[in-house]
Amino acid sequence: MSANLADPKAARDHARAQGGTRVEAMPTLPPAADDLPDGVSPDDLLWEETIAPGGYASRRIARGTRLRLIDTGGDACASLNIFNAELPTERLNVADTVKVQWNAYLGAGKLLLGDMGRVLATIIADDAETHDAFCGTSNAATNAAKYGEGRNSGAFPNGRDRLILGAAKHGLTRRDVHPCVNLFKGTKIEADGAITPVIGPFAPGRSVILRAEMDVIVVLANCPHVRDPRAEWHSTPLRITAWRGPVTSEDDPSRNAAPEATRAFLNVEDYYRR
Repeated sequence: MSANLADPKAARDHARAQGGTRVEAMPTLPPAADDLPDGVSPDDLLWEETIAPGGYASRRIARGTRLRLIDTGGDACASLNIFNAELPTERLNVADTVKVQWNAYLGAGKLLLGDMGRVLATIIADDAETHDAFCGTSNAATNAAKYGEGRNSGAFPNGRDRLILGAAKHGLTRRDVHPCVNLFKGTKIEADGAITPVIGPFAPGRSVILRAEMDVIVVLANCPHVRDPRAEWHSTPLRITAWRGPVTSEDDPSRNAAPEATRAFLNVEDYYRR
């Protein structure tokens, strides 16, 4: 420690001198963005943050909120958990998300379903079209086996421990962290059942927009996909922007895309009718 920082007053002055410093990976307070979609007012902006490679973020967002994720460098992997904010024992159920919609490949118009028959979020826009609902995320053991290090505090952090940290901000524990979906990194299931990773890297700037169909807690980790075939640990920043929006209408195309979807929305509407 330098002599200056050994003195508490000097350390305080040094810390305060950092005020106003900006780095890429941090929340923007108050939130600001110059690339909001047409028709979105800056006054409706709720959240602007960039998650560093190996980082995580979490936030409670209200029903109707739009959540945009941008893979700024083409090599991010957004591992996503979602919880009912009022009752976090209700959470994203990846198995139901796949089987209820008769489709294992996520994309625009697809629902992210909870384990109570309700839709937690809808993918309303997607120009990435490369996602994964099969593999979950990495853990300390998988990263240690592949990279030689996998601890939270180590050089190659893993997705599960990052999700645990994000969930802990909302009073949740390790046992609450459930199987996730991965956005921006995909998998393909072959005819013989083999899983082929579709990892990239891809063109920078691909984006996904989710619409919250309930008041939810979202937790995101940005660590390499567990099936990434590369020997080196690779990730690029993940940008998050959220803004207020209206609750889904009865004539919404995703709501009416299939009987199963309509039922999931009816279950949400019944929940909020209490």
